[in-house]
Amino acid sequence: MKQRIKFLIYIPFIFLFSFLIFSCSRKNSQSVENQAEISRTQAELTALLQNTELDSVSRYAIINQIATNLIAVNDQQGLILFLTGWVEEHPDDIYNAYWLLMTAYAYMSSGAEPVAEYYFDRILQGYQDLLVKGNSVHFICLQNLIQISKTPRNRIRYFNDLINRFPANVSITELYLRLALEYEKESEWNEALKAYSIFLAQPDASTIQISGEPNAYKKARQLVGFSNSPKDWTFESLDALEKAVKRAIQNYDWRSLDKYKAKVNFFSMSWKQDEMDPNAQEEFSMRNFMRGNRVRFAKELDSDSNSNEAYLRTWGWSQYVSVWYLYFRKVNFPLDPDIHGNWEWAGIYMGEKL
Repeated sequence: MKQRIKFLIYIPFIFLFSFLIFSCSRKNSQSVENQAEISRTQAELTALLQNTELDSVSRYAIINQIATNLIAVNDQQGLILFLTGWVEEHPDDIYNAYWLLMTAYAYMSSGAEPVAEYYFDRILQGYQDLLVKGNSVHFICLQNLIQISKTPRNRIRYFNDLINRFPANVSITELYLRLALEYEKESEWNEALKAYSIFLAQPDASTIQISGEPNAYKKARQLVGFSNSPKDWTFESLDALEKAVKRAIQNYDWRSLDKYKAKVNFFSMSWKQDEMDPNAQEEFSMRNFMRGNRVRFAKELDSDSNSNEAYLRTWGWSQYVSVWYLYFRKVNFPLDPDIHGNWEWAGIYMGEKL
């Protein structure tokens, strides 16, 4: 079974937390008969709040009830003004991180995610962490920020914070994968490779799946493997690679074919297998299949070839599986502009296409 990211398991809590705060108007409206009663209650609570001898716990309860009453009448603007005003006037209140968290959720509930992001980030930057019902406010902020932030630079910081501060609460494996993808967006390839390497070192790396990146594990292996290799088997163009391979087959030059094969993640498998299957990456020499056999190749590349991948149909390799499709692939390695965009012979599909 493919593993889903652990930190998303916490997202329902976050939205539940939001629901409890910003959807409790239905429950409160049932317990508060009308607007007049709420107004009277608010006035009483506001008067109580003026008592300078209140201890922190009592003051927290009063502020929280005032906020809840504002939510009950769907007065989000009033809620925002009340909470931000309180924080500004009482910078030493130990619960200010929580009041700003409620403010951020108020903006989220009204669709103002950029403003919500500002408040979530403000809590992280300016306020000590606080536990709410046993849950870290900073953790809640980070969870929301990675969902709403659109800036790779900010997301890099948020992922690193989650990894460094809350490793027991998240999937380290997936966070390093996501971190690598964000570094890529910023063209920070050395940092991306470091993150990919840590990701691959995790025992569950091959089980991780994230939306929009169906081949993330395969990509990580290729990038990291490529970075640690001599990279001397690539060709500047598909045409050059195709001609070289055809010439070697025509001359029964198995040594050249062995030289042309990619030295990282080269596979040989049936069409039904997965490229990352360990059984698909066993090392072998072309010599074992060329001696005594009459190997032929198609004049043109297969019709399924495109600008990034190409297939060359060949046959005569063995009496068991005569047809092999040689798989050529454009190299994706932006870290080295001299290699990026070249072509490599990446594998073999055995048998006719399905």
